[in-house]
Amino acid sequence: MTLEELDQIAESVRVENAKFDHEINVCMGTGCLSQHSDKLRDALTSAVESSGKRAFVRRTGCMGLCAAGPLVLIDPEETLYQHVKAEHAEAVVGSLGGEPVAELQCNLRDHFDQQVHVVLENSGQIDPEKIDDYIARDGYRALMTAVTDMTPNGVIHQITASGLRGRGGGGYPTGLKWGTVAKASGDMKYVICNGDEGDPGAFMDRSVLESDPQRVIEGMAIAAYAVGASKGYIYVRAEYPLAVARLTNALRDARRRGLLGNNIGNTAFNFDVEIRLGAGAFVCGEETALIASIEGKRGTPKPRPPYPAVSGLWGRPTLINNVETFANIAPIIRKGGKWFASMGSARSKGTKVFALTGKITNTGLVEVPMGIKLREIIEVIGGGVPDGHKFKAVQTGGPSGGCLPEEMLDIGVSYDALVAVGSIMGSGGMIVMDDTSCMVNVARFFIEFCMTESCGKCIPCRAGTAQMHTLLTRICEGTGTMADLDLLVELCATVKETSLCGLGQTAPNPVLSTLRYFKNEYIEHIVHKRCPAGVCNIAGATTHDEAPAEVLA
Repeated sequence: MTLEELDQIAESVRVENAKFDHEINVCMGTGCLSQHSDKLRDALTSAVESSGKRAFVRRTGCMGLCAAGPLVLIDPEETLYQHVKAEHAEAVVGSLGGEPVAELQCNLRDHFDQQVHVVLENSGQIDPEKIDDYIARDGYRALMTAVTDMTPNGVIHQITASGLRGRGGGGYPTGLKWGTVAKASGDMKYVICNGDEGDPGAFMDRSVLESDPQRVIEGMAIAAYAVGASKGYIYVRAEYPLAVARLTNALRDARRRGLLGNNIGNTAFNFDVEIRLGAGAFVCGEETALIASIEGKRGTPKPRPPYPAVSGLWGRPTLINNVETFANIAPIIRKGGKWFASMGSARSKGTKVFALTGKITNTGLVEVPMGIKLREIIEVIGGGVPDGHKFKAVQTGGPSGGCLPEEMLDIGVSYDALVAVGSIMGSGGMIVMDDTSCMVNVARFFIEFCMTESCGKCIPCRAGTAQMHTLLTRICEGTGTMADLDLLVELCATVKETSLCGLGQTAPNPVLSTLRYFKNEYIEHIVHKRCPAGVCNIAGATTHDEAPAEVLA
């Protein structure tokens, strides 16, 4: 495959699409599929055939506004329909070229206008199961440019200049990591894509893999060329069957097109990718535990150093980045590192994808420039808290993140700013809570999650999270004391400072942040034996822990 051949494929797609007056794009990500968008697509196809209109129906990935699904986008009019069902198919097709179907039309312009799509630029625009759709939107041009016109160091220079930091949570500079792997000696090097997304309420990686899998593969191939790797693995949760199926199809198509395998771009560069399924252990999101799992061992973390960049998979130098990080690579190579660095804040460049969930009107996937205020994400893009309730807190960073009150909503979203106020960026989960949420119960839920997901290898995490959960349960049940609260604070410090890996080191964050901003609720439970939100059963011990409603939303 060459750049000229890519141009020929892109032109053939454009010629084929030009035969039609209208494109009917149907979201077939997991969210919309759960509401039978597959049946909707079939109904639209039948309606088009019987209408005689020059239109074609395209399966797409996630369009972002999950709360309004199933979604249908009509091009070139750019008319977006929401909550579309199979019985609406004839009306939608009948409206082509005329007035839109008013009762189905979605007019949430603020939701979309405030976003900047880099990672999600193709989501909802292409068929994720057709490689030619991806190629027609500049797919694989970055890879061909890299292997034919750039040196490996030149690629790393562009990634470094972009200021891209790892989107998996740690925020480590991507260019620096690539440079370390490139300099490491070894007869074999590996590239691993971490798709082990286990945070409650998070679906960023799943949506990218379902909507634009070729983008991630291209990013991995560019990384492999830059660091000198010849083998890649995508580690993805087995609970993501649609993502796995589309990845499998994408890898097969890339090999057929000569974009994976030997002599890519008619050069000496060889690279291929395999899928490895995770069994659902949250701890396998930690890179050394992930490596152990790929090797067929129990997924438990190892002390570092040595770091995977020097001694990783089977003792060889290994580059590990997450799905969103790799999805940023191709546009950076196409448009240049300075282009990417022009977006975002001083130390957090580019954009960030968030899964916006909980007590929020516009639940879904959003992509915004770094530095945007939390208030803008929640109140403008997210549509605010529904049903007349008041905003209470937002948790960023999943179970390892912190809960931030309303007075923190005007901070700009960046790695450093979130850490400074007691939270983290994490991989991009953002859960909104309203005045019906008990913050002590929220902290207990996330500690229970970390306790359950602890691999048990180190005592501080294994025993510490269990004891923290016991103390939080006492407080929720109204039997806690101020001495228990003091012990809880002491345990948080111990677990944070002495745990082996990131799971234990960040597990206390929900407790510490709720104590910092909502300590009055702890005092109410302990001293006054009441739950201000009316969630906890103070009169008698609850029989089981239930996930807060905003997490289940």
